[in-house]
Amino acid sequence: MEKLSINHWAEEDRPREKMMLKGANALSVAELLAILIGSGTKEDSAVSLMQKVLSQCNNNLNILGKWNLNDFTSFKGLGPAKGITIMAALELGKRRAMQESIERTVIKESTDIYNIFHPLLCDIPQEEFWLLLLNQAAKVIDKVRISQGGIDQTTVDIRTIMREAILMRATQIAVVHNHPSGSLKPSKEDIDITTKIKKACDLLNIRLIDHVIVTDANFYSFHDHGLI
Repeated sequence: MEKLSINHWAEEDRPREKMMLKGANALSVAELLAILIGSGTKEDSAVSLMQKVLSQCNNNLNILGKWNLNDFTSFKGLGPAKGITIMAALELGKRRAMQESIERTVIKESTDIYNIFHPLLCDIPQEEFWLLLLNQAAKVIDKVRISQGGIDQTTVDIRTIMREAILMRATQIAVVHNHPSGSLKPSKEDIDITTKIKKACDLLNIRLIDHVIVTDANFYSFHDHGLI
């Protein structure tokens, strides 16, 4: 039996019309993605094509956000233009979450730090080490990437961390890095670096409030575990 294209569906079932009539919240993820690609194939509507795509990432947008262009174009009906459109939309979503989380944020607990950095670090395949700069009222001044790669003395320059804190007149800082493996357990290198940063902060009368390890689904706080 030949499948009907979106143009032949009842109007309330078409993603664009459904969005105009009922709002974006009424649409499934597959329907939202279908609007982006516009059309499917003879075998699959845009919605059913997106359902197939989502089934390959367990309907998890965090996993989908890690896909490269080849992953998308492996599906019949998804060429480079459609794949790039989806990737751009996912990146915009991530940047929106980052912007919303940092504006006038006051850091009260480790979850606040995680909420700032999860959109930034959840999709990348390599480790990155970041610095969060705070004023006396624990309001975010800025965030700075310190290094990319494994966490050790050669990639994390403690002098750079202290210089950034002094230049931005931060009285408090937090450091953050991700574990792409998904492991929440801090390594010996993670613990050693934290100890060295804490000693440097104490010398300059800057408070190290936390070191947070970020994964896709969770985080580990040195402060919450009594290590700071």
